[in-house]
Amino acid sequence: MANFFSDTSATFNEPLEMLCSCHDRMRQQLATLERLRRYLPVNGADAEAQKAARNIMKYFDSAAPNHHADEEESLFPRLAEAHADARSVIETLKKDHRTLDALWDHLRPDLVGIAAGRRSVLTPDLVRRIREAYTSHIEREETELLPLAARYLDASTLKTIGAEMAARRGVSSPAQPLRLGLAA
Repeated sequence: MANFFSDTSATFNEPLEMLCSCHDRMRQQLATLERLRRYLPVNGADAEAQKAARNIMKYFDSAAPNHHADEEESLFPRLAEAHADARSVIETLKKDHRTLDALWDHLRPDLVGIAAGRRSVLTPDLVRRIREAYTSHIEREETELLPLAARYLDASTLKTIGAEMAARRGVSSPAQPLRLGLAA
């Protein structure tokens, strides 16, 4: 399905587009996770595997929590206030966040071991479960949540949300695009 919000040059002045850009980066990291799972049995936790594990951890240790905070602290309350029918999807997405956090808590120790060169396998079932959970969650946000937000949140509210997202990352200007070094 085409992501009509996706734009890798989105800025915090376009918070809905920025959230979709973050989804694209999540998809990339999940694809790297799958490649790493397949790579390890053949190559072990070599330097390339260690680097991939560190990159995945860096992203999901900082970007995913920021992304969830963007939604739960900035977007969800304003959208629930603007449109009562959004509340059920918001509650579902909040539950998804807890599930995603729990799955990450199970996966992270394995990645720590790989990053240190001490572990050379990822459990296929756990990798599949985390990929499926994120994919389903992202799809729900892009097909249900973000279209509602685009329809019911005014420009002033979106500007406030964008400023909060930028501040959460220590970015001084909401017009600044998200760089790879900044946590999505």
